[in-house]
Parts: sequence; structure tokens; C-alpha cells
Amino acid sequence: MASATNTILVPESLEDLQHILQHDSKIKVAGIDVDGVLRGKYMSKAKFLSAVSSGGFGFCSVIFGWDIHDAVYTRELAISNRANGYRDIVAQVDLSTYRRIPWENNVPFFLVSFLDPVSLTPLCVDPRGVLRLTCERVAELGLRCIAGVEYEYFNFKETAESASQKNFTGLQPLTPGMHGYSLLRTQLNQAYFNELFDESIKFQIEIEGHHTETGPGVLETALAYTSASRMADNATLFKFLAKSIGMKHGVIPSFMAKPWGNLPGCSGHTHVSLQDLSGFNIFAHSNAEHPNGRPDAAFEDTKFISLRAEQFLAGLLDGLPDVMPMLVPTVNGYKRLVGGEAFWAPNAVTYGYDSRGCSVRIISPPSVPLPATRFEVRVPGADMNPFFTLSAIFKLGLRGIEKQMKLTTPPMSTLQGDFSRKEVVMLPRSLEAATARMMRPGSIAREVFGDEFVDHYGGTREHEVRLWNQAVTNWEVERYLELA
Repeated sequence: MASATNTILVPESLEDLQHILQHDSKIKVAGIDVDGVLRGKYMSKAKFLSAVSSGGFGFCSVIFGWDIHDAVYTRELAISNRANGYRDIVAQVDLSTYRRIPWENNVPFFLVSFLDPVSLTPLCVDPRGVLRLTCERVAELGLRCIAGVEYEYFNFKETAESASQKNFTGLQPLTPGMHGYSLLRTQLNQAYFNELFDESIKFQIEIEGHHTETGPGVLETALAYTSASRMADNATLFKFLAKSIGMKHGVIPSFMAKPWGNLPGCSGHTHVSLQDLSGFNIFAHSNAEHPNGRPDAAFEDTKFISLRAEQFLAGLLDGLPDVMPMLVPTVNGYKRLVGGEAFWAPNAVTYGYDSRGCSVRIISPPSVPLPATRFEVRVPGADMNPFFTLSAIFKLGLRGIEKQMKLTTPPMSTLQGDFSRKEVVMLPRSLEAATARMMRPGSIAREVFGDEFVDHYGGTREHEVRLWNQAVTNWEVERYLELA
């Protein structure tokens, strides 16, 4: 029997599916690669129904053997390579992801997860599979992973053709000036601005907030808190939606982390908490037991979170430097992490109560209802793969709970913080340094994700670094051409 999700019926059986698709001739399906890019196609209804009934269909593994621009990795990796003929992997349809694409004549749409063709277990680097296994591991403790994502993104009055013709320089922002939370700027290009919100709702992506952010043509969209798996799906599909709606209006929304060197970058702030099976937020301390906060809290700023929340936070902070490529996966993303008051982009292992200058912001004011208690991880940029980001956060937090880890450093008490304190650990400053740290023997990333994942995903990041190191930039030409 089909179950309702908001306004849409989700098929729970092949009979439900046939009923829901009775007036359709084709279906759109897509999976997600390591860069968070949707890879998919249209299928005939007959082929799609056959794939669902048989447990999946063949999908070329090359999507895990090439980069974001479809260039085969210079160092071949285990999943897809010349030696195995870029064999097929199995794409398994997830019926719970059913929705329709309103701007494509309401064509039915489903996400798939990728399985190993021999073992039929989740492919080691399939983003949806990695997060699914993470949530299942947390569920063994009787807990549920809950999350929210806020995206900031520049918008350009360009098309793919015009940007290419300009060699991606001198691009025109959608609006000029710095206008955060502006009620005036949203009246410009309001058809585009409002359609992002309205089409998201139709596409089963719930939005909590939608406004201008500081920077020329910058918007911010906060996606409604939900289960971590659903949030990662929604976050990925929101990018697809934004880019699709942008094309209709001659706009390129860019989720690149730092498109302008002298302006704030684009964040992918990620909010997380854990619920028990009754729906209670276990990050919240007990008001009944300690109305003025926990007396046993490690530091003053943690007295309004539970002991398990403190352990989760300790585990997250302990492992954060080792999983940085899972939160900041691009060369460009590290240029956003400059720290300080100017851009509020943290570059150190820090935390603080309601502090936007820290890597982890504790949101747990006593005046806010307990369900609001959560951690905002402020390190990821808008270019993150939300599946890997959420997997890393929850895996590290779970490690902290299981090891009953304790906080070893006090919180930052100001926005700027005291980064001269000897106990402050700086985060890796480049993708090259971050990848080397993640891939080193005995890293925490290897401990929580295993060698197979780290070797493959790390290899994809080494590929990005190699291409960057080979590139000659405009900055280099301007600096050295005449005078060197």
C-alpha cells in the first residue's frame, strides 16, 4: 500500500508502482557520483518496471572512474578501469525517493543506489550507500540521524554558452552590491527567486528559509530539517533544481565555494542531531533534572547539551582534520577557509556556543525548545557532497559516543577566538594536505570508513590535486610573464 509523504504517495510494492505510473510512458532515474553530480537517464516504463522487479539494472561503472568533467582518472582506481572493461555495476531503484519533476512535464523521478555487481552490497564509494550504512550503524544504538543544510550560492546573469565564450572571466552577477537579507534585491529577478522556492515545494524539497546573502547576486536557501538520508537527497536535488530553473531564466547559480577572491565564499552549513526512537532529541540536556544546565559539563558552553552530545562533539572535533576531503572536496574550497571575522569561514578545530566563527557552533540556548538543540558544522562549502559530509560527521560523532570521549579544549568565547592558544589545531589548508592526511596509515578516516573507501575516494582527490598542480593560472601569468 502506498504511503503518503507530504502530498505525494510513495509506492511500497510493484502493484502500487504500476498504479502510480499508469499514465506515464517514461521515467527519469539518477544516481550520484563522488563529486555529488547526478548521473542518470530516461527509461521506458517497461524497462523501469522490469528493473524494479528484478532488483536493479546495469549502469556503466565509468561514473566512478572519471572526474567531474568526464576525464578518466590519471591513476586508475579499483572500481572502474581499463582492466575490468569499465564493467557495469548494479543500479537499485529506491522507491521511497519517488517524486515528479514539475518543470519537466511532471515526469516521474527516482533515485538509485549503486551496488557491487558480485556481492550486491553497497558500492564502497556510492554516496547514498555510504550514508545508508552510516545511518544503519547509528540505528543499532536505537538512534536516528537528523540533519539540515543551508546553501549559499552566487547567481550570474549568464548561460553555459556565454560563460564559456568569456572563458569564465568577467561574469555578470545577477545583482550588484552587498545586500544580505534584502527585501529590495528580491524584487529584481523575482520570477527566478520565487520559482526556486515554489518549484522546490512541488519537487518535495521542503524549505525553511530563502533570502539574499551578502555578496553580488548571492542567495541562501535553508532546507528543512529531516532525516539525514532524506536531507542528503534533498540537498543534492536542490542543486539540480536550482540549475534547471536557472537555465529557464538565463541564470547560472554557482555552488562553487569561492568564485571571488575578495568576497565571502559560499557555505554549506550542516546542522546535525540525534533522536531516539520516540523522537526525543538526545543532544538536549534534561531541564527536569538540571534546569540551569548540566553541572558535570566539561566547559561552561556545554552545560546545555547532554553528555552524549558532548561525547559526539568530542569525537567530531577529534577526527575533523582527518576527514576534511569529505567536507571540503575541491581545490577551490580551501580558499574559502580563511578564518576570522571578515568571512566567518573557520580554519581551525574549534567550537563555541552560538559562535559563527567556530568550526562547530553549539545551538542550545535555554530559551529555545529542546528539539532545537543541535550542532552546526560550518566547515563545508556549498560544493560539498552532502552524503559524504553527513556520513563523516555522524561517523565521527558515533565514534565519540562509543569511546565515551571527552572534550579536551575549552570553547571559543568570541567570534574571532584566540587562535594563539597552544591547544588549537589548525585544519589542513589545501586539498593536497587534506588528502595526504586522510590517506596516511592509521588515519581516523581509515578507522571509521575503511581502507577500500579511503583508497578510492582519496585517489579521486589526488587526481584533482594533480590537475591543479599542472594548471597555469591567470594570476601566475600576470605576476611572472613580464618580470620573471
